[in-house]
Amino acid sequence: MFAALGERNYRLFWSGSLLSNVGTWMQRVAQDWLVLELSNGSGLAVGITTALQFGPTLVLPGLSGLAADRFDKRFLLKLTQVWMAACALTLGILTIAGMAQVWHVYVLALLFGVGSAFDIPARQAFVSEVVGPEKLPNAIALNSAGFNVSRLIGPAVAGLVIHQFGSGWAILSNGFSYLAFIGGLLLMDGTRLFPTKRVARGKRQVRAALSYIRNRPDVMLILGILGFIGTFGLNFQMTSALMATEIYHQDAQGYGILGTIMAVGSLTGALIGARRRKAPRLRFFLVTAACFGIMLIVSGSMPTYLAFALSLPFMGLSSLLTMNAANTIVQMTVDPQLRGRVMAIYILVMQGGTPFGAPLLGWFAELWGARSTLWVGGGMVLIGELLVLLLLVRKLDVGLWQEIRPYAGRIIHPRRSSQEST
Repeated sequence: MFAALGERNYRLFWSGSLLSNVGTWMQRVAQDWLVLELSNGSGLAVGITTALQFGPTLVLPGLSGLAADRFDKRFLLKLTQVWMAACALTLGILTIAGMAQVWHVYVLALLFGVGSAFDIPARQAFVSEVVGPEKLPNAIALNSAGFNVSRLIGPAVAGLVIHQFGSGWAILSNGFSYLAFIGGLLLMDGTRLFPTKRVARGKRQVRAALSYIRNRPDVMLILGILGFIGTFGLNFQMTSALMATEIYHQDAQGYGILGTIMAVGSLTGALIGARRRKAPRLRFFLVTAACFGIMLIVSGSMPTYLAFALSLPFMGLSSLLTMNAANTIVQMTVDPQLRGRVMAIYILVMQGGTPFGAPLLGWFAELWGARSTLWVGGGMVLIGELLVLLLLVRKLDVGLWQEIRPYAGRIIHPRRSSQEST
């Protein structure tokens, strides 16, 4: 379960990421809470902030993925950490000084998103250079475990800090947390890395990655479903904030606890994934994605704060198993020379829909209440999975099609199916 941690370089990478991610989760909670305070509880304002922060992944995947394939990934990660630290420190200082306004948050969220757009594909692709191919599935799962340990700690600490000192101090803490990851990168032994051959300058290099993906129906299936999940399902910070304040009338501490509770399920899913030695099969991904959509609907229907909190670990478990399966399948099966660009497109699909989905769900919240954000999100995940599956399943593994074909036939031709059964 912890094989990758036997590598010193990976221990430095993992521990630095853990501390940095704790700070990032603190800022996410504090930033949403700050926007609610500055905008008099506007769900639309929270959605716009989320959209601006994830918007750069929609327009920069070609540049960021190509940068990850062409340049030294460790050096690129140092630059992105410094950039994001500067954004966090600026917003934290403005908030503590009492000068922060909604437009300040919008601008800094956008700048933070630019740094994140370059950071994520480089970080994803760099993992294989830290541990090598044999331990890559375990390292991906342990990354998810560390990420969710930070999500377990970060929101709870943020709730306490916001309650005692205010949002600014939680955001400022994130600025300093990046020093941990930068330190880990500096201390790594370069001779024990597994560097991928860098891509030379050339024409149509982003187009080459798109052509590669089009010829991989299994990757197309994963990306199609992830598009719906990222657009409508992975808006936990916004939906939890709205549910906590509008439905259950909780304060900042109560909101922070929800993130911690959900992280329990996510951490469990990550540890389950860490036991795998090989990439999971597509069937596993399809099942967990459907379970995630169902859990969104179930959680949105919970009558009390306690019932809602108890449903969140199952939501976290299903979402993490889905994300971990998708990430592992893609990273283990793509051409290493294209990994940075493919992972940039992967992140684009998973996060690029958020600029559309978050404001849309925020608008639904203002029209029909906070519960609608989870009901609509879960419904769209299930509908999206079904549509993508019906479009691509004929191009996939024959065994998978043979298992699904009878059910697909009933959906496409219900009358013919009933006559044949008769």
